[in-house]
Amino acid sequence: MAAPQFLFATGIENSNPTIQNGRLRLDEYEKCGHYKFWQKDFDLVQEMGIECLRYGPPIHTTWLGPGKYNWDFADATFGDLLRRNIIPIVDLCHFGVPDWLGNFQNPDFPALFAEYAGAFARRFPWVQLYTPVNEMYICAEFSALYGWWNEQLASDQAFVTALKYIVKANVLAMHAILAVRPDALFVQSESSEYFHAENPDAIKPAELLNAKRFLSLDLNYGRRVDSDMYEYLLDNGMTRAEYHFFLENDLRHQCIMGNDYYRTNEHRVRPDGSTTASGEIFGYHVITTQYHDRYRLPVMHTETNLWQGPNGDEAVNWLWKEWANVLRVRNDGVPIVGFTWYSLTDQVDWDTALRENNGNVNPLGLYDLNRNIRPVGEAYKKLISQWKQVLPAQTACLQMPLVMPQQSNEAWAKRQQAEAKADQAQPTTAAANAPLQDNH
Repeated sequence: MAAPQFLFATGIENSNPTIQNGRLRLDEYEKCGHYKFWQKDFDLVQEMGIECLRYGPPIHTTWLGPGKYNWDFADATFGDLLRRNIIPIVDLCHFGVPDWLGNFQNPDFPALFAEYAGAFARRFPWVQLYTPVNEMYICAEFSALYGWWNEQLASDQAFVTALKYIVKANVLAMHAILAVRPDALFVQSESSEYFHAENPDAIKPAELLNAKRFLSLDLNYGRRVDSDMYEYLLDNGMTRAEYHFFLENDLRHQCIMGNDYYRTNEHRVRPDGSTTASGEIFGYHVITTQYHDRYRLPVMHTETNLWQGPNGDEAVNWLWKEWANVLRVRNDGVPIVGFTWYSLTDQVDWDTALRENNGNVNPLGLYDLNRNIRPVGEAYKKLISQWKQVLPAQTACLQMPLVMPQQSNEAWAKRQQAEAKADQAQPTTAAANAPLQDNH
């Protein structure tokens, strides 16, 4: 079976941050019934005609300590994905860490997480696609700037600390995975943001926020930040040596930029720098083009959704709008390799951004929590069947061809891995793949 022409995907929501000073963990797998119904959930993925799934092991019950793991659930679920020949994009850290590790202020997190990523890759060597840390910017912002999750701090210093450790963890994890799977590809699922100045006095604070939104990806891709952001990072605890780590560890040539877009991703900025939601103004096409102009990487639309409202067609209309944006991005010449409705089933308590444990079901999924298909599920299923043979091969814009799970032991796939490993050993490779830098 050849790899799909275009990655139509969904995800199974596996956020697991802690609240109440670490005393309570909000585990979306538990809330959404996935531990009980995981086989049924994989059935639904196949029923949709989807061959690609954003999915990961629950970090807090899998990673028991340094070098200590309980792979039982991962063995069962990933063994079944291999049997079904579904391509996972493996989400290793989704807004939470195990209790024993504490939170994202822990300086030991990056190196320890890289060990965990390497251990996963060795256990499941057929996996090629990874999101080591999901939405790095949002994770740092909600945990250490807004005070909502995990460390529940609210300062620029705490935010920069969380951000530098989260992105370093992502970078070290990529290195650890590549040591096992040299043709691995990394999908950085990151929130695509934009800040609109409400009036002339708000122009400067909006400019700063529009620079700040790029911090996680700038660091991850080894791109020099602008001078305002360089001062901001150093003023809030990043050292020059820490900053240079990111410039010297660029793996962007193995990356796909994942852009998440929701109606809540655009903001109005007041003169004091505070913000309020603006709703959709520019939309996915304009904002993704800004990100692509900055990083020049293949793109994947890695998350979107909308509540099914009283008319029953709100989510359906949003799906068509997002898909029209994806086609416009592609027709403008941006190499876009996939699209994702997130998630497979409804979610729970995202109406309070997982800050409260209320048990509120959010009707965002392709299926409800009884595993009955929603109108947007029917629409997405139809969209996939109509478009899957029309779009051009994704491999044209990827450095490494995609390997289906069941093909990973075939001779050509092994050759690809060996060639990738040899290329990475060449000292000239890193220089040739270095990004063009802005001079600041």
